[in-house]
Amino acid sequence: MGRDDDAPRRYGMVGAGRDVVGPMVLGAWDAFLEQAAAVDLDRPTRLAGWRAHEVCVHLGAWPDHAALADLVASARAGGTGTPPDVDATNARVTAAHRNASREEVLAALRRNREATARYLGDEPAGLDTAPAVSTVGRLPMLSVVLGQAYELAVHGLDLVPLGAPPPPPPVLDAGLAALADVTGALAASSGIAGGAALVTPGGGWAFAADPPGWTVRRLSGEQPRGAVVEAPADVLLEAASGRTNPAAALVRRRLRVRDLPELMRLAPIVESAPGIPGGPILALAARTVGGAGDLLGRFRGRR
Repeated sequence: MGRDDDAPRRYGMVGAGRDVVGPMVLGAWDAFLEQAAAVDLDRPTRLAGWRAHEVCVHLGAWPDHAALADLVASARAGGTGTPPDVDATNARVTAAHRNASREEVLAALRRNREATARYLGDEPAGLDTAPAVSTVGRLPMLSVVLGQAYELAVHGLDLVPLGAPPPPPPVLDAGLAALADVTGALAASSGIAGGAALVTPGGGWAFAADPPGWTVRRLSGEQPRGAVVEAPADVLLEAASGRTNPAAALVRRRLRVRDLPELMRLAPIVESAPGIPGGPILALAARTVGGAGDLLGRFRGRR
C-alpha cells in the first residue's frame, strides 16, 4: 500500500519536541563539561594526532567557529548550500586554537552549551522542522541539535582512558537516540524504506523510515522484529563511530546483528553521506552480505 500523500509528515525525534530532546542534549553537555574538567587536556587520546585539547576545542564555540549559529542561519534560509567538509573545518579550528589555555577551552565548551540552551529556549518552535545543512546533509534543525548528544557521548568515551568519569547511562542513551534519529532521517531523505533497532541491556531505540518521513521509538525490553544491532550502549556507540571495529566486535560476540539483509537496505546511505554516524556498521552489513569481505576483514573525521 502506498503512502497517503495527505498524511502529516513524520520527523522522528523532532515529533517528541523540545521538552524531550532538550534535557537529553543539555544533560549530555553537562556530563561532558564534567569530564573535560577532570582531565589533563594535554594528554593524547586514541584519535591520531588529537589531544584532549583538540577534542574539546572542536566541540567549543569560538569567535571564528560558531557551528550552531551557522546551522540556525542555514535553517532560516531554507537549508540551501552544501555540507561543510568536517575534516577541513576541524583542522582549521584546532590549528587556530592549538595554544588556547585550559580556561579558554573550557569556556568555549560552556559557550556552546549556552548557545544550545538559547536555541531551545528562545528560537521559534517552527524552526525545529526547518532543514539545516549539517555535516552529513540536510536534516531538521532539532535533529541536528539532538545530534550533539551522539557526538558528546562518543567524545566522552574518548576521554575515559584519560581518567574522566564514564558518560552516565542517560547520556549514552541520548547518543543512541540521536544515532537512530539521524539514520532514520537520512534513510527517508534517500528514499529508503527500512529501519533497524539498536538494542541495549537497558532497552535502546528503533527507527523506521517510510519516505518522506521516519519514526523513532524507545525500546523497553521487547524483542523487535527486523534488523537488530545489539550490544551494551557504549559498544554500540564505539562501533557506530568506528572507535571499535564492528566486524571484530561481532566475532568476539560483543556485538550481535540480526537480519543483516534487512540492515543492508540502509547501506546506500553511506554512499551519499560517507561520514554518517553508524556508517561503519552499515558498511559491515554491505560487506558481509555482498561477499566483498569477511567478518575478520571510519566514522570519517573525528566528529
